[in-house]
Amino acid sequence: MRAWKHVVDSLVKEKSKFVFGLIAGPWEFWDYLSETDIQPILVRHELSSVFMAMAHARLTSKPGICVNSQGPGVANMFAGFLEAQTGCIPIIAPVPCSEMKTEGYGQFQETEMVPSFKHVSKWAYRLTKQEKIPWAMRRAFTVSQSGRPGPVFLEIPMDVGNEEYEPQGYKPANVSKSRPDEKDVAEALHLLAKSERPVIVAGGGVILAQAFKEILDLAESLAIPVLTTPSGRGTIPEDHPLAAGMVGLYRTRVSKRVYEESDLVISVGSKNEEFQTAGWNYFPRKAKFIQLEVEPSEVGRNFVPDVALIGDAKLALRDLVRGAAEMIRKNRVRSERSKEILKAKREYEVIVAEECGTSERPIRTKRVVWELNEVFGKKTILANENGSQDLWSYYFPYYKVLDPGGCMGMPEQTCFGLGIVGAIAARLTRPDMKVVCTTGDAAFQFAMKEVPTAVQYHAPVTWLVFNNYGLGWEQYYQRFWLQSGKITGTKFETQPDFVKIAEANRCYGERVQNPSDVKAALRRALKANTRDEVPAIIEFVVSTFDFPEGFHEFHEIAWGKPVRPVEK
Repeated sequence: MRAWKHVVDSLVKEKSKFVFGLIAGPWEFWDYLSETDIQPILVRHELSSVFMAMAHARLTSKPGICVNSQGPGVANMFAGFLEAQTGCIPIIAPVPCSEMKTEGYGQFQETEMVPSFKHVSKWAYRLTKQEKIPWAMRRAFTVSQSGRPGPVFLEIPMDVGNEEYEPQGYKPANVSKSRPDEKDVAEALHLLAKSERPVIVAGGGVILAQAFKEILDLAESLAIPVLTTPSGRGTIPEDHPLAAGMVGLYRTRVSKRVYEESDLVISVGSKNEEFQTAGWNYFPRKAKFIQLEVEPSEVGRNFVPDVALIGDAKLALRDLVRGAAEMIRKNRVRSERSKEILKAKREYEVIVAEECGTSERPIRTKRVVWELNEVFGKKTILANENGSQDLWSYYFPYYKVLDPGGCMGMPEQTCFGLGIVGAIAARLTRPDMKVVCTTGDAAFQFAMKEVPTAVQYHAPVTWLVFNNYGLGWEQYYQRFWLQSGKITGTKFETQPDFVKIAEANRCYGERVQNPSDVKAALRRALKANTRDEVPAIIEFVVSTFDFPEGFHEFHEIAWGKPVRPVEK
């Protein structure tokens, strides 16, 4: 046996379920893996393996594993690591490289990768001795999950991996969780006790900590409305009375009101990045700020907190919930405010329902995502892309995430393909859930090569392709930002036939141009997924310049000038 078996041994002991990759060398690794219960998933591009590992990690909080061949195979993973590092997603990539004994001679695919991956990894390390492989794998599982999660890159020279296997035994990683200082918790509870209009802003750290129950306990105990970032969406079911929508670019009139009227912002597991804050311009003028963060260096990076709670989101929220019990005994529950917010939400939903009933052509994307909710309902995972029209699926209540963990929002890098490919891994990871991805035509063309991967591994997902024949977000900038207002170089004058793409890959495909056909098409997609167990691609020909209010408001603040009206 070869030393690659050490890598396989560690994955078995750590209870890994999948290894994603474009399967090539090291052949011994894949051969040993075939003797285990771990399933190899063959992708069509190495970047896809990272996206799938990320989706698996987000849904399980366990590191996703991706392995690819040396040289360009590893290089193709870079953008995925960049996204995983930004989103704090735990993934591990134990990959091969050229042999040490002839390093520098000009070997086939010889490339020094660790210096590059250090910039996009929590830990990047090159192994030089086979006896260190078990140590490095244990370290990888520890580092990727401890504190702020993140990606780990391990490079194993082929001659090291091909050394004769020397059994060592593998001890699974011990991942410890920290909790905040009691004094800081007491100060946070003091601010909570004085607050009349607190709000919770839940970020991706809540999802990764699997702190769904804890954040709901705190919100319900003290009647605190919950807003989320895109990465934090799915923290609370959005049909819950205390769910108030999203922040930043993605806010609507209800979430804007709840946020701006608050006198205390409790940020949980969020970096408070540019899109979540409109370039750090969105913050209630007189509000205090509690920042709950697992990584000390993130505290005060942009907004400076009045109280910082350093620790795991689940444990820190439990501490706050225990303290909240005392407030309940002292009748510090803000029921009247909750009733006002619920009333405002219901009134707004009536407006949205009327708005989404539009029969305008081209189809308005908001109608599609509204009816998607009605057709797919609960037990659905939404995989977001991040184009101009699929952005409507981000906006509550146009679309409502109805299940804890039921959304895979984009990290701040917003790399094309993450949602399209991640949807496949989501269905493999959670076969009990329906999975739907909302994507623009540009993003779909970037990653539609993985459609046969979904078919091969029996992952019946639905992709809704909102086709406006170009790069809609870029056209928005050209039309509104440039003095000329000209649309240049951002239209696709040649498009593939997405229905034929579906049929060529043994999927269900349909093109929809009439608004009255939207709901029936969605039902046929769901039927294809559930009864026929095949993926579906539904193309909707949609408007280019139909955007949510919050989208315009964000850009007016960012640009410092009003958005001029334009034809849709």
